Amino acid sequence: MKPYITIIGGGLAGCEAAYQIAKAGIPVKLYEMKPKKYSPAHSNQNLAEIVCSNSFKSNLHTNACGLLKEELLLLDSLLIRIANEVKVPAGQALAVDREMFSKRVTQEIENNQNIEIIHEEKQTIPEEKIVIIATGPLTSDTLSKTIGNVTGEDKLAFYDAAAPIIEKSSINMHIAFVADRYDYEKQEKREEASYINLPMNQQEYEEFWQALVHAEVVELHQFEKREIFEGCMPVEVMAKRGIDTLRFGPLKPVGFIDPRTGKRPYAIVQLRQDNQEGTIYNMVGFQTNLKYGEQKRVFQKIPGLENAEFVKYGVMHRNTFLHSPSLLNETYQMKNKPNIYFAGQITGVEGYVESISSGMVAALNAIRQYNNRPPLIFPKETMIGALAHYISSPNEKFQPMNANFGILPPLEETIKDKKIKYNQLADRAIEKINQMK
Repeated sequence: MKPYITIIGGGLAGCEAAYQIAKAGIPVKLYEMKPKKYSPAHSNQNLAEIVCSNSFKSNLHTNACGLLKEELLLLDSLLIRIANEVKVPAGQALAVDREMFSKRVTQEIENNQNIEIIHEEKQTIPEEKIVIIATGPLTSDTLSKTIGNVTGEDKLAFYDAAAPIIEKSSINMHIAFVADRYDYEKQEKREEASYINLPMNQQEYEEFWQALVHAEVVELHQFEKREIFEGCMPVEVMAKRGIDTLRFGPLKPVGFIDPRTGKRPYAIVQLRQDNQEGTIYNMVGFQTNLKYGEQKRVFQKIPGLENAEFVKYGVMHRNTFLHSPSLLNETYQMKNKPNIYFAGQITGVEGYVESISSGMVAALNAIRQYNNRPPLIFPKETMIGALAHYISSPNEKFQPMNANFGILPPLEETIKDKKIKYNQLADRAIEKINQMK
């Protein structure tokens, strides 16, 4: 029997890794505990379930995540290809129909003859075989203990929050309006925009803010009472930092005119399309840990949502990640146990596309190890390589990182214009990827 590679976890990173390895003709055993067991945030029995926002962020060449998607597509990423096939309107961003996305990924993996899916919770790590651990930020308690034993490190934790999803038909469109930021400045009005916007005057905003900061939250367990990761802060925590914090954050009104008044709103709430049919919308920037009843009470105070029907309430859950700089190298491979790779957010990359990137790098190197070939180190000038370098470089205060141009090596010449600089950084990265192919 031909040796196989084990992958633990059927999320974004695990599925990308499985596809890449199977494409190389190597058998894969993919362990996924759903539907026998679910994490606190998962509910869909399919693989590659998306539990937070449905946005894969910007598609722009001059955006770090847009560049990362370009690099992955050049390397035949299954998940980025499927994301483009099931996208929904989101302006310059790539947002997906999350149900269709998971279903399509599952079909591709299930129909691959080189992949065997085993639906059970993997509680041990086969240290004698090549294995990729891609269990994500919601790794089960049992496997977390096993990983702790294998790594010899205390894992770190941060807490992520997901926003509510609302039925479009329940939104009061006499108050809400459809537009993208700065649409009113454009000469030509497009046929459709990506966001539904809910404007508020000062009194409406202050009443909402008062209700939000005094609302009841879900009581965390003692072991969960740590600092919340800044990248996905609950809206009620942000609001408590000051009455105007939200107006300079997710509720900033810049670039909008309220059609009812002809003036800029005092604050604005944005809703982003969540499925291809455009029947459900998520509340942008409203990740929350409020109790479900409180979410309904408080968020219905937003003008236009007085009769809102919530398809899904926001949740907050524990996320875990390794201290990767002391454990992993640039291939996402353990330094002292080279047959074990990690991939996904458990490594400290933060975001959907970043997780897919780590799954690809781990898979390509697992393939090379399987075939007794030297490792593949992505250039630091690429976004894929910069992320791999970031999570493996010495850093005592290591925290999760999104794709950003700040982690790329600087250009030889100093360029003050940010757009020109980012464009040149992106061009350089794509050239490096093409040289690797």
